[in-house]
Amino acid sequence: MTTADPADLRPDGRPAAFPQFPTAFRFALRDQTRNRLAAILLVAFVPAWYLLMLAMTGHRTLGFRLYATGRTLAVDGGHLTLISAGLNALSMIVGFAVFDAVRRSLAFDRRLVFAGYRQAALVAAKTLAIALVAGSVACYAALVLLGFWRPSPEGWLAVLAGFAAIALTYGAFGLLLGVLVRGDLEGFFLIIMGGLMDTFLQNPLGNPLANKPVLEWFPSFGPMQFAVAGAFSRTWLWGHLALGLAWAAGFALCGLAVFHLRTRSGTLTSRGRPPGLHRFRRAARESR
Repeated sequence: MTTADPADLRPDGRPAAFPQFPTAFRFALRDQTRNRLAAILLVAFVPAWYLLMLAMTGHRTLGFRLYATGRTLAVDGGHLTLISAGLNALSMIVGFAVFDAVRRSLAFDRRLVFAGYRQAALVAAKTLAIALVAGSVACYAALVLLGFWRPSPEGWLAVLAGFAAIALTYGAFGLLLGVLVRGDLEGFFLIIMGGLMDTFLQNPLGNPLANKPVLEWFPSFGPMQFAVAGAFSRTWLWGHLALGLAWAAGFALCGLAVFHLRTRSGTLTSRGRPPGLHRFRRAARESR
């Protein structure tokens, strides 16, 4: 049986959150990366999606409005569609992966809390794991983009930043749905419809309302504006990137608040031990 070091205990006798964080982070990262379907979708779907969207749109010139400056840029429609296609792919892949991982691990997370694990450690571990996964997937999607379009180095970094912002946003959205909705179908439907409506409405190629102010209320508005401005005019709209990160922070705070409520410690068993203690001890031994 594992025992806690007295130096790791709080004054109330419960384990401190920081010494528990490495184990909680390994659990969270394992849950986020064990989904093979998400990995297959990432490797195969992203380049296939780029190829399909570029073949469908061609290279006609489109007008894209930058709201921060009031300018309307004349941009290559195919390259613009590659940006919106990347945002769309990231919204669904990251959203699916995080949603599935959170739903599968929620019962085990609750048992960990019952067994004495601090919620702060679990919350911090899940936040860092989701951020790492979202950042890695965004980097992959931005690297694959170079096989279809070679923007300037500054433009590519702007696209990467926009991709990272949307990946974080839908990772946080997947976390919120994972702890909130009751079934898989509801979560998948909301991620699919949310990602499609959000990202493709930003592209004026297929949406005549793409340059209208109503789209400022969509999560992908900030990342799309930042990526397009950096890629086509080398303009850095930091406020719009911050807007995208604000959506991610809002979804994350809501999701972590619901996670905190759903993993609160319950009553002890008749033997005076929290339920699931043996499973926690076995998992802790296996992680060493």
